[in-house]
Amino acid sequence: MNILILGSGGREHALTWKLAQSKKVNKIFIGPGNAGTFESGTNLKLNPENFTEVKTAVLQNKIDIVIVGPEAPLTMGIHDFFVNDIALRNIPIIGPDKSAAQLEGSKDFAKAFLTRHKIPTSAYKSFDKTSLKEARAFLRTVNPPYVIKADGLAAGKGVVIVDDIYEAEKEVEAMLDGKFGAAGQKVVIEQFLKGIEISVFIITDGFTYKLLPEAKDYKRIGVGDTGLNTGGMGAVSPVPFADKEFMKKVKQRIINPTMKGLSDDGIIYKGFIFFGLINVKGDPYVIEYNARLGDPESEVILPRIKTDLFELIEGVAKGDLAKRKIEIDERFVTTVMLVSGGYPGTYDKGKSIHGLNNIKGSVLFHAGTKRESDKIVTSGGRVLAVSSWGYTMKEALNTCYRNAGLLDFEGIYYRTDIGFDL
Repeated sequence: MNILILGSGGREHALTWKLAQSKKVNKIFIGPGNAGTFESGTNLKLNPENFTEVKTAVLQNKIDIVIVGPEAPLTMGIHDFFVNDIALRNIPIIGPDKSAAQLEGSKDFAKAFLTRHKIPTSAYKSFDKTSLKEARAFLRTVNPPYVIKADGLAAGKGVVIVDDIYEAEKEVEAMLDGKFGAAGQKVVIEQFLKGIEISVFIITDGFTYKLLPEAKDYKRIGVGDTGLNTGGMGAVSPVPFADKEFMKKVKQRIINPTMKGLSDDGIIYKGFIFFGLINVKGDPYVIEYNARLGDPESEVILPRIKTDLFELIEGVAKGDLAKRKIEIDERFVTTVMLVSGGYPGTYDKGKSIHGLNNIKGSVLFHAGTKRESDKIVTSGGRVLAVSSWGYTMKEALNTCYRNAGLLDFEGIYYRTDIGFDL
């Protein structure tokens, strides 16, 4: 089988690394990929959001299955594009169609879906520019802190939590005035839920699903979960509080009703579903859905899957996922993200990365890297994920940090407290 993985981050490198271990996989192509995916496959110069370029790559390289890494192509309708193209319609694409991808692409859609199917989530209301007065009035009925979300995709930056009512009003107005472009044409105001977050993942063929390892990621740039939100500074798996009792609640109250809800709404969902949950006094609530795997969660959950990942991918493609098996490594896997100085604000690119050959006991997943002649340089805010195994979380993290200390590039930064709250 020839596989095309769309994307260029740590998630895509982790997928490439895992699928390269399968005896059923012949060639892996990554578009556009990075310096890490180059080691396990063939990088293609294409834009995942340019479906014509994707089509050309699929046909030229005789691709049998396409796996979509990032959210944008999914919400733009790449699955539908394949289904409606005579030359592509028989090539399975792992990722939901446009209607299902609204679970991530529209927070208003997701909240309405959750409410309609009685899946635990926070109380909310949605507003657009014509209902700004009503939004201000609603804010005054909610206890602080105030959770304000841009409805559409905003590169992980469309969620603001503030304590002051006047600041909340200004934030709603700023979003509706175009702070996040089209993503903020509608805003969602939610009740704040106090608890600890967890990411839960499934892979589904639209009828049955397999539960993947759970993870907890760390979004804030600063130690102690302070500072600005990022794409993710690290992750751990398994999550200690996600015991059998908690996960039973997750399946019964959230995953199963989500699958039934999709079916009831006439949606056949093929691919990964990311459940962004919060544990409130032992009970799980949905904060958000994502229509793909998380990043940096992929860098800890994929190394814990002992079985051939391609078997699951093929199960989605053929619609026989129910008969496929999944075995999970009980050891901890942790990852620490090395980022460019200035991230998530402005940062420089093209910094030479040193020490890549010094790593022992960890696997490096490239996120924002590229090759320049005989060297590897930074090309993004999040640069490298250092992932390690251990029989305890502490053991895994110690290995991560030991190896992180062997890597260097100008402006390098990483959090030193991943897993601190567990």
